Amino acid sequence: DPHGKFSIDPQVGIIRTKKQLDHEAQPVVVLTVQSQLGNSPVYSSTQVNISVTDINDNPPVFPTKSDKVSISHTQPPGTAVYIAHAEDKDSGLNGAIKYSIASKQSDAFSIDPSLGVVNLTRTVFAEKQQEYTLHIAAEDCGSPPLTSLLAINLTDRRLDSLAVKIVILDINDNSPSFMSSPVSYVLEDVDVGFLVHHIIAKDPDEGRNGQVTYHILSGNENKAFVLDKITGLLTTAQFLDHEVQERYSLTLIALDDGSPALSATQVLTVIVLDVNDETPIFLKQLYETAVHENRDPGEFVIRVEAVDQDAGLNSLLQYEILPGAGYEKFKMNSVSGELVTAASLDRETQEVFSIKGSPSRSSTAQLYLTVLDENDHSPLFAKTQYQISVSEDLEKGSAILDLSASDEDAGLNGEVMYSLIDDTYGAFAIDSVTGSIVTTKALDRETKSQYTFRAVASDRSIHFPRSTTVMTVLIQDVNDNAPKFEQSYYKASVWEGQSPKRDIIQVFATDLDSGLNGETEFSILSGNENATFLIDSARGILATNTGLDFENTPSYRFLVLLASDRGTPSLNSTATVLITVLDVNDNPPVFSSPEYHVHVKESIPIGSHITEVSARDCDAGTNAEITYAIISGNDRGHFCLDGRTGSVNLTKMLDYEDTMKFTLVIQAT
Repeated sequence: DPHGKFSIDPQVGIIRTKKQLDHEAQPVVVLTVQSQLGNSPVYSSTQVNISVTDINDNPPVFPTKSDKVSISHTQPPGTAVYIAHAEDKDSGLNGAIKYSIASKQSDAFSIDPSLGVVNLTRTVFAEKQQEYTLHIAAEDCGSPPLTSLLAINLTDRRLDSLAVKIVILDINDNSPSFMSSPVSYVLEDVDVGFLVHHIIAKDPDEGRNGQVTYHILSGNENKAFVLDKITGLLTTAQFLDHEVQERYSLTLIALDDGSPALSATQVLTVIVLDVNDETPIFLKQLYETAVHENRDPGEFVIRVEAVDQDAGLNSLLQYEILPGAGYEKFKMNSVSGELVTAASLDRETQEVFSIKGSPSRSSTAQLYLTVLDENDHSPLFAKTQYQISVSEDLEKGSAILDLSASDEDAGLNGEVMYSLIDDTYGAFAIDSVTGSIVTTKALDRETKSQYTFRAVASDRSIHFPRSTTVMTVLIQDVNDNAPKFEQSYYKASVWEGQSPKRDIIQVFATDLDSGLNGETEFSILSGNENATFLIDSARGILATNTGLDFENTPSYRFLVLLASDRGTPSLNSTATVLITVLDVNDNPPVFSSPEYHVHVKESIPIGSHITEVSARDCDAGTNAEITYAIISGNDRGHFCLDGRTGSVNLTKMLDYEDTMKFTLVIQAT
C-alpha cells in the first residue's frame, strides 16, 4: 500500500479504506498483512487480494466533437462511408458502447449500434442534395454511480455525441447532350462574321462537371467558320460560295470540364443557299479531236460541255457555232453540245478546222479538228540484216544493239513496236518500244557460239503492217574454262640406270575455250626439286633428265601444273603423277664383315652350330635374294653351310692335334 489508501485495526485486523479507490487506475489491490504475538520476535504474514468493483462513472468520449467525410454519389447501398469510434474507461457493461444516429435529415444512412459503422441505405445524388449532417450518439450500457441515484433515473446512461458532415461529391457521370438543331441555312453572300447557328448542349452534372465547351472536330478544313467555345455561337470566318461548296458537314463536340471529361458529338449540316452570281464556263478552253475523212454527213465529231455553277434556271445552257471558215460543214446540238459533220470531209482539201462555240452569255471555247490519216505505210528497218559480236561474259540484261525502224504514218499508224521471232533459245529479248535487244540469260560460247533470229517492226494499227530484219549474234570467247586433265592421277614406271631424256609417260588435257584461251602448256609444279625429270610443255611428255637409281630413290610423286599461257586471266588445273623406278641387278651382295673369327673346342659334338655369316644386297626382289656356299677350305668335309641362312654347322669331329685351324672361303651369290 505505497499510496496509503488502506488502514488496519492492529487489535482486531479490520482493513478500512482511507482514500477513494479508482477501478480504472487499479482494478486489483494486493496487500501483505503481518501478525505478531506480544513482543515475540516471531511473526506471520498473509496476502489479501482486494478487487475494486467498477461503477459507471466515465462517459463514452469521442476524440472530436465534429468530423467531415466526402463520398462519391455513385456508391451503392450498403457501402460503409464512416466509422464512429468512442472510448469509455469503464469496464464490463459500463464500458460497452452503443451507437445511434440522434437526429436524421435523411433516411439515406444507418449505423451499426455495436461497431459504429455508418452505411448507405440508398443511392444519393449530388444533383439533389450535396451535404448531410448526422448527429451520432455514443451511449454506454451501465448504471450511474450510487452517489447520483437520488438525482437521476436508474435507467439513465452516460453518453457523448459527434456531428458528422457527409459531403456528396459529384462525379462526371453525365455526358453533354445537344439541344440545338443539326441543320442550318445561310445565304452565300452574307458578310464575314454573320451568325450562322447557335449551338446548345446541356450537362446535368454540377460544377466543372457540368460546364460545357464547344469545338469543331472536322469539316472546317478551309476555316470557313468560327465557333465560340463558350457561347456556342457559330459565325462565318470568310465569304461563302454556293458554287464552290453548297453544304458543310461540321462534326461538333460538346466537352464538359470533368475528369475524365465526357463528350457528345453532333454533325451540323450548314446549307449554303444559292445566289445568281455565276456565268457559264466551258470545261476546256481548247478542244482537240480527229475524224476520218470520206465519212457520210452526220458523223459524230465531239461533245463540248460548259457548266454554270448557279442553280435552277440560271444553270440551263444553249450551244451554238460562231461563224468562221468551214463552220458550215458542221452542226451543233444547242442542248447537248454535240458536234456532227454537215458534209463529207476531205483530208487532202483541208486537214485542220478551227471552230468556235459560245454559250448565250460570254464564255467561249475553240475546237481544233484534225482529219485522220489512213495506215498506208509499213515500218522499215535501216538494214535488212545485222551481224554483231558480243562477249560471252555479258551480264544478264545487257544491251547488245538498239534497232530502229521508221513509219511515215501518223498517230498509232506511225508508232513502231518491236518483237523477235524464231527461236533465240531464251537468250535475247527486245524492248517493244525502244527496240533495244538485251540478253535474258548468261551466254556460253562453249554451248552455243552463234544465234540467228529475226526482229520484227510493226505499227499499232489494227492491220499490223510489219517488216523484218535478220539478226546474227556471234559469241566471242572469254577464258572461262580451265584446262582439264583426262586423269587426275597418273602412274608410270621406268628402269633405273637408263640414259637421260628417256620418255616415261604422256599426259593429256583439254580446254573448251578457243584460240589462245584454249592453248595449254605443261609444267612440273612440285616434287621435282632436283630436276630429275622434265616435261614437254606443249605435248605433255614426261621424261628423265638424269640417270635414276632405284637404291637411292625408288619412287617419285609430284604435281603437274596445266595452264593457259595466253588467256586473261590464266586458268589452270593440276594432276598427280607417281613414277616408280624399277630395280636392275646392279649391286653385288656385301658381307656384313670381310672376315669371321670363331674359336671352338675340339670336343664339341657333331651338328654343333659354329657361326652364321650374313650379306646384304641393295637391289630389290629376286635381285636381292642371296644364297651362300663354301668354295674352299672344307676339303675334308668337317663343316656344312645352310645356303639360305648362312649358318655353319659341324659335320665331323675335330682333332686339335690333327688340325688347329680351318680357313673357309664362303661366297654369297
